[in-house]
Amino acid sequence: MKLPAIHSLPLTLTDQLGRRVVVPYPPQRIVSLVPSQTELLFDLGIGARVVGVTKFCIHPSEARQQAAVVGGTKNFDFEKIAALQPDLILGNKEENYQEGIEQLAEQYPVWLSDISTLEEALRMIRQVGILTATQIKAEALEQGIAESFATLGPVTLPISAAYFIWRKPFMVAASGTFIDDMLRRTGFINAFAEQSRYPEISLAQLAQAAPQVIFLSSEPYPFKEKHIAEFTEVCSSATIRIVDGELFSWYGSRLRYSAAYFRELHQNLLSS
Repeated sequence: MKLPAIHSLPLTLTDQLGRRVVVPYPPQRIVSLVPSQTELLFDLGIGARVVGVTKFCIHPSEARQQAAVVGGTKNFDFEKIAALQPDLILGNKEENYQEGIEQLAEQYPVWLSDISTLEEALRMIRQVGILTATQIKAEALEQGIAESFATLGPVTLPISAAYFIWRKPFMVAASGTFIDDMLRRTGFINAFAEQSRYPEISLAQLAQAAPQVIFLSSEPYPFKEKHIAEFTEVCSSATIRIVDGELFSWYGSRLRYSAAYFRELHQNLLSS
């Protein structure tokens, strides 16, 4: 598409929920309500234009120092956001809450991502590049990530896996999630693929599923080595690993590192 010149007419784009969003082009005061998209903005070289982030925007480390913290991903501080006078707000259907997003959208341009596959993540990166006049960097990033995943290649012997994201209650990533797509691309069969999104499961259900591998994610629940024992009691034959949750679930520029991590993880499991 042909983009307007700098400081020309506003840019109109459709977000990943099919909403038409009119944005001053290029936006100069951006609030990001999604940690992985905050990191993307900084990696696109426009961190100086990011004026607001959430308390969970931990990458890069300077994000919460130079930008105002406007609450969490599920509870926005509307007064702080108003004081920042944003000309673009970036959110996500799953990570943010509908009521808060709708309230913001009454006053500001709000562009929402909706991501459950690698393809949707790459499309988001490309579209954010268009939104922020950083399309050359965004396209290079998108291409690099796509090429890194292409090197994973087909897997002849998939391994069944359960991926835990929470404890008390136990919750797993099932079908229809970005994590599920990452598992499949890495050579794993989701042991809870017959369920959707993030179901609560019992240890009895885990025993019945009998996965070959149990992944305990470092986020959102911070699983540690001390938690391995309770899963070993239920699935004594399973291999249990603490894994980097950011590399499985962050769908922005951090994906640059995911394919190499997945390859090493898969190889280590096959050799163990």
